[in-house]
Amino acid sequence: MPSPLTIESPPLLGLDFSSSPSRRKPVVMALGERRGAVVRLTGLERFLTLDAMRERLCGLPAWLGGFDLPFGLPRELVEALGWPRQWPALMDHFCAQSRPELRAQFQAFMAPRPAGGKFAHRACDGPAGASPSMKWVNPPVAWMMHAGVPLLRAAKATLPGLCEGRPERVALEAYPGLLARELIQRRSYKSDDAARQTPERLIARKDLVEALEQGRSRLGLRLKLSHAQREALVDDATGDSLDAVLCLMQAAWAGEQPGYGLPPGVDPVEGWIVSA
Repeated sequence: MPSPLTIESPPLLGLDFSSSPSRRKPVVMALGERRGAVVRLTGLERFLTLDAMRERLCGLPAWLGGFDLPFGLPRELVEALGWPRQWPALMDHFCAQSRPELRAQFQAFMAPRPAGGKFAHRACDGPAGASPSMKWVNPPVAWMMHAGVPLLRAAKATLPGLCEGRPERVALEAYPGLLARELIQRRSYKSDDAARQTPERLIARKDLVEALEQGRSRLGLRLKLSHAQREALVDDATGDSLDAVLCLMQAAWAGEQPGYGLPPGVDPVEGWIVSA
């Protein structure tokens, strides 16, 4: 008879991604495990290069991860540019091009479109409140996909609804802002700019961590932290550590849902943001 404390999900990851990691802005990975309705944070890791991140993903034998980067492009954009409609070929085509080449094609697509409708959107962008995945500034999510998807493919991960890989490594598109807004509405809790790392944002991070620990979201999960971990999440004024944990919670929820909680009929070009 298994113990009630038996881990009920594979090792969990949550990843706050940077397309150009550095000492100032590393990639942050939260690691955890789920036991019933409790998700325990087991560690936070930082990576200063994409190569180090790839090695870590390839070195872990099994994981279920939520990754804060888009996995797909708007179908409207793909069809307008005449790009491949199958995800593996589409990503081969997208990632083989330089960022200046991609930017020029995006700008040509946008030029004739009306103000307020320049960007094409995926079906999941509205429900998640996410930026369009073709956006290259503020935030540069297109470049995050350009840098991040090759890491997942190098790890031979399965991306449900998009591509089959190793079944013991599953990558899901996560979005920390979706869960954060549920818990603290639209209060800002982070900034990379030291001048904007205000007491109000510090209080918002404290409130967000408290809400996660109390399990006040529709995910039905409670976050378990040590005192030192709680302090680390609150003290990181960039919010990168907390964003990685939010992605971890979304992955933990998805791991217990049929089909990882993705709606039926997900567009195999666009993908979906988990829990949207």
